[in-house]
Amino acid sequence: MKLLSINVSKPKPIQYGGKTVQTGIFKEPVSGTVMLREKNIDGDGQGDLRVHGGTYKAIYGYPFEHYTHWQQALQRGDLTYGQFGENLTVEGLLETSVYIGDVFQIGSTVKLQITQPRVPCFKLAYKMGLPEFPKQFLESRRVGFYFRVLEEGEIAAGDAITRIEVASASMSVTEILNLRYFDRDNREKIARARKLPALSPSWKRDFTKILSK
Repeated sequence: MKLLSINVSKPKPIQYGGKTVQTGIFKEPVSGTVMLREKNIDGDGQGDLRVHGGTYKAIYGYPFEHYTHWQQALQRGDLTYGQFGENLTVEGLLETSVYIGDVFQIGSTVKLQITQPRVPCFKLAYKMGLPEFPKQFLESRRVGFYFRVLEEGEIAAGDAITRIEVASASMSVTEILNLRYFDRDNREKIARARKLPALSPSWKRDFTKILSK
């Protein structure tokens, strides 16, 4: 497993729906060593902290393996690192094989824990120039995942990524995504999912709402 690119962007204004909104989705690769902190990466920022960022969505990772899929599905050759708004473009970490609560080390000091899948919003549609893309992105299950930062430190593109802790009795990112959006009648698994210690509080609340209906 490997870190291929570190991508950052300060929030920028865009016009959407007749309003000016801030977004940090226009990530661009940075070179050299970068400091990864508890809530962010140096040089990066989120446009709306009500729905982005915070402890459980501090860092967004996206598998590079999916780039080939999107190049073919969208018939586009202009996809570059950071295209989907990810902070870290990674290799070897797929949603089907990484689990909520897994802990990964990058470089010599940084430790990250997977907390939830990514759910796309209108800002991804704007970035891609495709109004229906968030729906297509979600249905593909190629959504990437968020990390919380357990230990800060410096990272650089090319660093090895090592899974140092496998969450016991956990569920993959894909399983969790399916339960939230595509398998909402599976109450037994949803009840188990909402008890996962490392799952973000917002997803636990979502699963509690589903079970209450």
